[in-house]
Amino acid sequence: MLKFFGTSLIKTFVFDFFQSHCSLAGKIVIDIPAGDGHMSAFLKNAGADVRPYDLFPDFFKADDLQCEEADLAEVLPIESASADIVLCQEGLEHMPNQLFVLKEFNRILKKQGKLIITVPNISHLRAKFSYFFTESDLLKRMPPNELDAFWFEKNGKLYFGHIFLLPIQKLRVLAISSGFKIDKVHKVKVSSTSMFLGILYPLIVLVNMLVYIRNVIKNDGIPRSKKRKIYWEIIKLNIHPGILFGRHLFLELTKESELSDINNYVNERSV
Repeated sequence: MLKFFGTSLIKTFVFDFFQSHCSLAGKIVIDIPAGDGHMSAFLKNAGADVRPYDLFPDFFKADDLQCEEADLAEVLPIESASADIVLCQEGLEHMPNQLFVLKEFNRILKKQGKLIITVPNISHLRAKFSYFFTESDLLKRMPPNELDAFWFEKNGKLYFGHIFLLPIQKLRVLAISSGFKIDKVHKVKVSSTSMFLGILYPLIVLVNMLVYIRNVIKNDGIPRSKKRKIYWEIIKLNIHPGILFGRHLFLELTKESELSDINNYVNERSV
């Protein structure tokens, strides 16, 4: 769940995940954004039919693979229900319309296909502590501002830095709203400051349990069985050590509903 020593590079943990947890033989894997192609090359060598896409395909350097241009802010040039796995590393936090992106991932995935997402973690304790003081995920960093929010312009469109960072509960709701279920929180490097703040963990658990009980027993016309199911799923994420102490969110999601059935899917989950 957590790693205390060694590199903090998230791609190292993604490599480890595919090596030890996921069979790639014969699987169609969409790697977007593909960057310089290191991950695409690894996936290909592991037996996957990997198809890389990036906004800047000229940066792609992997041999024997062709990276196609694709913009996560637009409809992807990928056939519907064609992929077994979509890998999106450090991309979602740059996108203003994250629900649109997730729905596109739903569209291109087969039913029960896997979505692997990594994003910077603003739900760990250090980030929560920093936001309390400065509205930044790191005390030494300025809050989002016009000096560093806009990374570049292409074809008349602005592309942003880390101004759409996702806390875990927002990501959970967006996932459900686009037909996905969060299956697993995978291992990442710990934040040492978050571990120091871990002295607050018993209090965090206590407060969350009190909030859970209060909302379950509240007389608001919603059946308690429904509230227990949903609120417990939420509380488990709030007290998950991998989320409270990890530098990144590294999530494995499963496509459980087609876009045409999302409303039914959301209703079924809350039954």
